[in-house]
Amino acid sequence: MVIEEYNTDWLKQFLQIKEAINKNLSKIIAIEHVGSTSIDGMCAKPVIDIIIIIDRKDDFKIAKRELESIGYYHNGNQGAPGREVFKRNKLLFDEILDTISHHLYVCSKDNDELKKEVLFRDYLKKHEDSKKAYYNIKKEIIQKTGNENREAYVAMKADDYNWFFKEVHEKAEKEYAENGSPELW
Repeated sequence: MVIEEYNTDWLKQFLQIKEAINKNLSKIIAIEHVGSTSIDGMCAKPVIDIIIIIDRKDDFKIAKRELESIGYYHNGNQGAPGREVFKRNKLLFDEILDTISHHLYVCSKDNDELKKEVLFRDYLKKHEDSKKAYYNIKKEIIQKTGNENREAYVAMKADDYNWFFKEVHEKAEKEYAENGSPELW
């Protein structure tokens, strides 16, 4: 199954992962829950997206070493500069980290990808009309691709609905500019 209806367990799962990771890291500013599973009522792929935020790019080496010590390996940035991807190495088992499906990223606080993710999430949380539009887009894609074809779902969302992401980002940027752009961390 590609997507499923909102599950209240997603927040609980994020908090469990956050706690397991947080107690092993020293140079972090925050651990953020992003993506559709972080938006109450949003249908989503049942995978928790998590971003570890570090102060400076120089802190990355420390975060990398600490994540490796609890069973992750660095998998590059996968095309998003400054958003470093970590995956489980299957060598060290952890009851939480190896049983809850999640994507883990590390970004410095000034990273553009981080800002986009957080602004998108926060905008949808505040604007019911945009949240409902995104929900409907996801359902429309599933209707066209079927709920078993993850590759087609991801491709169609990126290719056919990129306009929606641009629109929301522009609105979010404008809203923050008008209200004074807050320091995110």
